Amino acid sequence: MASYLVTGVSRGLGLAFLRQLSRDPTLTVIGLVRDKAKAEEVLESELKRDNVKLVQGDLSDYASLAGAVKETSNITGGKLDYLIENAGLLPELSALTSMDKLAGQPEDLEKDLLESFRVNVVGNIHLVNLCLPLLRRSKVRKVAAITTGMADLDFLARHDAGLAGPYTISKGALNVAMAKLSAQHRDERILFLAVSPGVVATAMPGNLSEEQQDGLRRLTQGVLAYAPDFSGPSSPEEAARRVLSVVHDAKFEAGDSGSFVSQFGNRKWV
Repeated sequence: MASYLVTGVSRGLGLAFLRQLSRDPTLTVIGLVRDKAKAEEVLESELKRDNVKLVQGDLSDYASLAGAVKETSNITGGKLDYLIENAGLLPELSALTSMDKLAGQPEDLEKDLLESFRVNVVGNIHLVNLCLPLLRRSKVRKVAAITTGMADLDFLARHDAGLAGPYTISKGALNVAMAKLSAQHRDERILFLAVSPGVVATAMPGNLSEEQQDGLRRLTQGVLAYAPDFSGPSSPEEAARRVLSVVHDAKFEAGDSGSFVSQFGNRKWV
């Protein structure tokens, strides 16, 4: 009876993780969400399964994370097999805008950079540290952080459109954090991965400005230059299936811990 703690399960990829994992009634699947009441409404209409539990926690609030992990420990009997760090922040202002276009708004640019780092890096590191006592009691001991292929330096150098700077920078730091945590806990054989789900069909903000629409076009052009056979985003369900396959197949003995890989288990991002 394996146990999973998955963050950011209210919608999109996180909800797809929850839906797929909970199909196996022998698994205990715990979703960490910021707004528990709202998430319960979603699950009530979409996913009523006895093996799914929700805990409240916010990556920008250490005390709430500590409470969520304590509640998780009570649910699982003090251990955790898998931690999937799916939740993250993509600031709307800079998502489809390059950083040079925000040069005239230095306070806003700094806010996006710092908040992205606080949530996507610091919050995820805190959550790992809080979960370590539970992971140590497991024989599986796997941590997977959801990242982006846009943080790959080769991709950046050749195909990136220069958008979503704060988000991409923070995800690059998250990749390094997973590698550092892997090195620190190598002797304990805790496996850490940073996995990109590829391009996933998730909700886009409405009423895009002309500049943001241009950014979206340039982003699409960059993806097509990298992968000319790209036929469109994957559904959250397909992306979740691929990511879970990578996580489940990863082996400490094969040297997989600390890796930054795609949904295909390699460096092919799309």
